Order: sequence, then structure tokens, then C-alpha cells
Amino acid sequence: MKEETSVDPLIVRHEAPLGWLVLNRPQVRNALNLKTWQRIAEGVAELASDDAIRVIIMRGATPEAFVAGADISEFPAMRADAGQARAYRDAPNRAIATLVECRKPVIAMISGVCIGGGVQVALACDIRIAARGTRLGVPAARLGLAYPLEGVNMLAQTVGPANARDILLSARLFDAEEAQQMGLINRVVDPEKLEENVRDYALKMATNAPLTMAAAKVAIRESLRDREERDVKAVSAMVVQCFDSDDYREGVRAFLEKRRPAFTGR
Repeated sequence: MKEETSVDPLIVRHEAPLGWLVLNRPQVRNALNLKTWQRIAEGVAELASDDAIRVIIMRGATPEAFVAGADISEFPAMRADAGQARAYRDAPNRAIATLVECRKPVIAMISGVCIGGGVQVALACDIRIAARGTRLGVPAARLGLAYPLEGVNMLAQTVGPANARDILLSARLFDAEEAQQMGLINRVVDPEKLEENVRDYALKMATNAPLTMAAAKVAIRESLRDREERDVKAVSAMVVQCFDSDDYREGVRAFLEKRRPAFTGR
């Protein structure tokens, strides 16, 4: 991965069928400031609106960091107390919601460090692939701050309550292999093969039916909600949409004709 030089804290690239979100603050190991949170929401929306993009990949501009956590230099001026913290939280909330609700698969390509808010961003992605040697952790207990319920719930749903307690109460750092054992990371690969592995995985995913992948994302998300809060109608509507789609007819034809389907997302 070559180093980026743009002053934009997030570089958006359209390389159909893949879209890239490149976190680009290498001087602070991609620490998340307000502008970066805002750009994440904008970047996801931009790639989501491009019909040629089938899969989105988020990564750091250099191998040294995915995200080193929050930009603590902003805290005295922008997050000095609970009131400021609530106002500041709007931008991270929008960014995380945009990632989670994106109809397209989002892959986190993780190397170097993935700390604090970086873990939150990674959890908002659908798939997390990390390089060996990556260090992860949520050291909030060392700063005296606490995460809101939504972020803790996302962590506990992914790694289980026992591991969530370990991560949050110890505030320790751990390696990618342990993160994989917890379920926080899907796959661990050698650093020199990380981009190749992620790109190959994403390109194979990009050949799948877009409507089916979108329906799967929504169904999984709704299944994790309390039963009375699930949007069953939305999931059912997406199931119907798939069966009525050109892609469904193309998929059946391709299977019968023993060839690869050419899906259009319609």
C-alpha cells in the first residue's frame, strides 16, 4: 500500500466493482477527528450511490494504522464535558449508521493498530480482515470515558459478553489472532498478502447478486434487534424484490446453463 499525500482525511476511490475508503491521517495514525467522522459518512454515501460499485473496502493509507483511536487533541475544546460530548457524538453516530445501513458489503482491511474508535468503525463493517501483527483494543478505561449503549451492544453482539467485559474492563491490547478467536476478526493473513487477500475476497463477493447481499445485510441486522423492534415487513419486502428481480431469473438461467451469472442489481 503506498502512502497517500492528500490533505483530505478520507480519500474515496471508485475502482469498479470495488470502492475504497482510505483513512488518510498517517501523521497521527488515522486518529479520528470530527472531520474524519464527517468524511466517513460522506464517503460511504458517495460509494453507495454508484451503481458500478458492488463492494466497499475501508483501509488506512499506510500499513502502520487502520485507526489509532480518537483524536484526543480535540477533547479539551470539543469534548470537555458531557454536554459537548453529546453534541460531538452526532458525527460518529452518523458515520457508524451510514456504514451499518449501507446496502453494499463493507470490508475493513486492518493493519498496524486498531484502537478505540477504530474498533467501533471496524465493527460497523460487515467483514474484518487483519494482518498478523495488528494490535487491537478499547482503552477507554484509561481515559475515564464511557461508550454509549449502541457501541457496547455492537461489541457484545460480535464477541459475546464475556469477551466484551475482558476488552472494556482490562483496557488491554491484544493481537489479531486473539481477536479472531473472539470473533472480532474474520480472517488473519500475512501483512505482505493483506491487500491481495482482501482484493481477491472482495472481487469474488462482487460477482454475487447485489439485491441478495443487501437483503442478507438487512435480515441479519434485524435479527439482532429485540423481537418487538424488528422490521419484519422490510425484510419480507426485500425477499419479494429478489424473487421478482431480473437477477433471480439470470441466476436460475446461469445455473441451468452451467455458466457464471452476470448480475445487474435489478
